[in-house]
Amino acid sequence: MSRTRGHLRLIGVAAVGVLTVTTGMAAAPASAATAVYSEDFSDGLGTFAASGSVRTGTYGARLSGSPGSGPALVSAPIDLTGQSDVTLSYARTASGLDLGETFTVAYSVDGAPFTALESARTATGAVSFPLPAAVDGGDLRLRFSLNANSLLETLTVDDVLVEAEDGGGPTEPPAGSLPPVDDVTEPGPYAVTVDESAGPGDDGWLVRPADAGRDGVDHPVFVWGPGAGSDPADYEDMLRQWASHGFVVYSEVSSSSGDYMVDALDWLEDQNAAPSSPLYTHLDLSEVAFGGHSRGSIGTFDVADEPRLETTVHVAGGSFDGNGPDSLRNPALYIGGDEDFATENVRRDYTNTDVPVWLDVLDGTDHILATRNGRHIITAWLRWHLADEEFRRTQDFLSPGCTFCDLGEVQHKNW
Repeated sequence: MSRTRGHLRLIGVAAVGVLTVTTGMAAAPASAATAVYSEDFSDGLGTFAASGSVRTGTYGARLSGSPGSGPALVSAPIDLTGQSDVTLSYARTASGLDLGETFTVAYSVDGAPFTALESARTATGAVSFPLPAAVDGGDLRLRFSLNANSLLETLTVDDVLVEAEDGGGPTEPPAGSLPPVDDVTEPGPYAVTVDESAGPGDDGWLVRPADAGRDGVDHPVFVWGPGAGSDPADYEDMLRQWASHGFVVYSEVSSSSGDYMVDALDWLEDQNAAPSSPLYTHLDLSEVAFGGHSRGSIGTFDVADEPRLETTVHVAGGSFDGNGPDSLRNPALYIGGDEDFATENVRRDYTNTDVPVWLDVLDGTDHILATRNGRHIITAWLRWHLADEEFRRTQDFLSPGCTFCDLGEVQHKNW
């Protein structure tokens, strides 16, 4: 788990309306190097080969000690042709090592002997190392190894990332399923149209790209729940922002039950199948998120076990009893504010969350402004989880110095 900044004491939770204002707080992301290679081991070893006792899971890759030869992970060659200014980042946790026992992280280029970057008995958290110019343009290999005698002595490795600058100038980030963007704080490439009489009861808002399906794009779906006492109009600028990036967004007056979200998704499936609909065959129904502000977040918890979901978004809406996270089955985004009375409950939900989760308690943010001040974080999160822009995992969320890490107190775990 990563954590920055201090702990704040806040009280209670309530659901209130949203005031429409025009100011935001998220600055434009700084430019970042291109992600050349990444691996989180959630689906196995990837291009790494293992020797000794090594297991993988949502926690990463775990090396366990042995009285014989120690375990190791070695990557296949990573092609750095045309790349320079190479940086290696990863998260690691060493547990239970005795005096004289160590883990070592090393690199090799073009088949040369391995050179140690880090060798220690105790360590936890994420680190980043600039690699020497000797690796530029070569074939890079990485090795994580453990010298320990007991299966209870472990090294856990996660979020391995190699970034570099293109030798010929700036490069585009790896492609996802939507047109790429340079800056998530700006509107995306789509003009937006709004239907204010949409949905199962003709009382919701459908906010979508005006030319849905352009260039063969299938659009991911985001169902949004407003806070109590508010309606989609109070979030119009945010709904338009997400739709401009290529998401089809549906919103209606929320309730603490999330059944209306499931009904909305059923309705969208019908629209995707209806030749008379502007959404006909243009939705990617394998990429769906539910989310909401305050009461909308509570309703999202209520139906977070919906099997069609890929992720959920919870803004300034901690569950009243702390049991909301029990229904989560997919990665979750939590956003709170350092001036928000609901943040204590958001923190409790974070503690009780067992799925991968990322939390930002935003500076200078109260209950009303939490969505607006976090809207760019949500844009990047949706582009990562619904549009398959995997480079955002580390660039924007899970690395030291990530794009949004300086906007408040950031914590994450279970990745």
